Amino acid sequence: MKDHHRFVRKIDPSRGATLADGSPNDNDRMEIGPTPLAFTEWEAAGLALPDLARMRRFRLDRLVAAIDARGWDGLLLFDPLNIRYATDSTNMQLWNAHNPFRAVLVRADGYVVLWDYRVATFLSGFNPLVRERRSGADLFYFDRGDGLEDVARAFAAEVVDLLRGTDLRIGCDKPMIHALRALEATGVTVHPGEEATEKARSVKGPDEVAAMRCAMHACEAACAEMEVFARDAIPRGSVTEADVWAVLHAANVRRGGEWIETRLLASGPRTNPWFQECGGRVISEGEILAFDTDLIGPYGMCADISRTWFIGDRARADMRDAMRHGVEHIEANMACLRSGVTLKDLSHGTHVLRPEFQAQKYGCLMHGVGLCDEWPLVPYPDFFEEGAWDHAIEQDMTLCVEALVSPEGGDFSIKLEDQVRVTADGAENLTAYPWDPRLL
Repeated sequence: MKDHHRFVRKIDPSRGATLADGSPNDNDRMEIGPTPLAFTEWEAAGLALPDLARMRRFRLDRLVAAIDARGWDGLLLFDPLNIRYATDSTNMQLWNAHNPFRAVLVRADGYVVLWDYRVATFLSGFNPLVRERRSGADLFYFDRGDGLEDVARAFAAEVVDLLRGTDLRIGCDKPMIHALRALEATGVTVHPGEEATEKARSVKGPDEVAAMRCAMHACEAACAEMEVFARDAIPRGSVTEADVWAVLHAANVRRGGEWIETRLLASGPRTNPWFQECGGRVISEGEILAFDTDLIGPYGMCADISRTWFIGDRARADMRDAMRHGVEHIEANMACLRSGVTLKDLSHGTHVLRPEFQAQKYGCLMHGVGLCDEWPLVPYPDFFEEGAWDHAIEQDMTLCVEALVSPEGGDFSIKLEDQVRVTADGAENLTAYPWDPRLL
């Protein structure tokens, strides 16, 4: 056993002490990340990997700039995705999403303190930008019971001590109510911080774009596995929506992906209306199969694409007509993207779905994407609210362009979505997965 362990210690000994992204080339490393399968596929595809140290510095600099621009003394973060952005560290992300035991303080001078699970503060040790690691931010009833107020006061006192000043002003994204009350009781002025974090995250650095390309490649490889399974197994019978969806999950995890945010896969009449999540329905040949990946892949980057497949030789004429209309919607709207265009102009100037598809159209034209679905959201004109969207698209924002072509009262929907990077004068499509020719 000892000899075997010695020979498998490195993920890939030919690469030296570190991998191409700068992470340790150590089979026993603590830092999560892509698997050997992902690295092999990316190398074959000629993808450049992100420099993770440089990516982490870029993100911290964006947060510090946001703090400085608002005249705050610091930014206190509880949202797991904001904590990931600030520290690039994870700890039971989904459990943390509903049991908030982590917090990060980013001071105006860039000093970062992470409160983590009391027996696992070592998990962020790979990132030297995290200067202190503590515990004690678990401010939820399950963990603290009726002692919550005392714990919140102690936590607030630590924050004030770290900020080292008077008349303190901080931004805060999603505090538990006891934390907010305890902070305000110290005299700290607490400002809503979510606007600052969303805008900081909206513009991607070159290493974030590289990480997203890797996540997209992994996602599309997983989609390909799912399609092969669906087309092979469904005609033979007794294949459920959940069976097909499980292939995407497994293929994502095998490449170092982290989780999938929804269960948005449906078949046949369950595609209309859209947003029915996958279950035990047995899929038949001659039916539509549609899905939205909502996939958090390697490096924690979201790969959010949608495809609709026809299981069989050739779809009905009305299905093909809807598919062509959806592709037109995606391509025309993508062509409207460029740096400097306002959200209002996008909302009011993009492709218009035909009347029979208006009632059940998607909730937005486009939305930002990074570690998850992010700001900005571009609403359809009938959902546009004056004063809510007075912003412009910037270069190196990454967005998802949506289309839901769903006839009211029909027995199918077409769901399509591509992920793009905004350039100075247009948009680069980061999505390579093809449209189903059986629907065109």
